[in-house]
Amino acid sequence: MKLYTLPGSPNSRKVVAVLNHLGLKAEITGLDFASGDTTRPEFVALNPNAMVPVLVDGDVTLWESNAINIYLVEKAGGSSLFPADPVVRADVLRWQFWELAHFNRAFGTVVFESVIKPKFGFAPPSKDLMDFCLQEIARYAPVLDGRLEGRATLVGSGVTLADYAMICLEKYRDAIDFDWSRFANINRYFDAMRATDAWSRADSTLTALRKAA
Repeated sequence: MKLYTLPGSPNSRKVVAVLNHLGLKAEITGLDFASGDTTRPEFVALNPNAMVPVLVDGDVTLWESNAINIYLVEKAGGSSLFPADPVVRADVLRWQFWELAHFNRAFGTVVFESVIKPKFGFAPPSKDLMDFCLQEIARYAPVLDGRLEGRATLVGSGVTLADYAMICLEKYRDAIDFDWSRFANINRYFDAMRATDAWSRADSTLTALRKAA
């Protein structure tokens, strides 16, 4: 298997963490965003969205990190990350869909506007867009915080794909202008997940790719 990533990509880290958790091996290739690697024809042929991560496994080419992670669980022959019970699977999927459509969509947009744009010299951040997305985080953070009341993970009693999806932006928590202090459960959850072996090693792997570039 070959995984195409960007060193700073939260969604790439999500997939590397699941590879680590499952004990699967993949050749991890770090692309250079600034050099235009994601827009080169050979990469766009793999993912017409020109985005990472992309997994290539023989004749299988997959993009979208949550889809890749489900594939990896099946590749591993099953895992508690995505249990076979259809009710539990639906719950995992529910939180994956929710983070994409609501919480991390807003969180990620604020990160892009306030952190990524200045870093790469893109157009100035859109204040209106950031204000809207900060309001969206404020709308959805209580939902996540409530779910985590008395819970260590989102679904069941152990880490699932839903958790690796939900925490993909946790390292940017203090980089955006949002008051997280009201959400003790989210902070506890982010801190605990940050310390897990699979997630920590994923950060080290992507950091090493950045240094090697």
